[in-house]
Amino acid sequence: MDHNYSIVIQWSQKDNCFVASLPEWDNYNTHGESYEKALDNAQEILTSLIESFISQGQPLPEAKTFQMPSVVQ
Repeated sequence: MDHNYSIVIQWSQKDNCFVASLPEWDNYNTHGESYEKALDNAQEILTSLIESFISQGQPLPEAKTFQMPSVVQ
């Protein structure tokens, strides 16, 4: 599957771990002891969400894209 969904990973001082959020999916969250583990967990959840929505005939959320302001004037 080729979907371009966002994964935001930030350190949580309170939880003492990395927290990974999926903004297009009503901010589903997961975590990991390392950045890589948080990313792995987020990718697993993302795959499960996509498969679940498709199998239930639900529309997938629109992927957000990064927009840079044009430097050409």
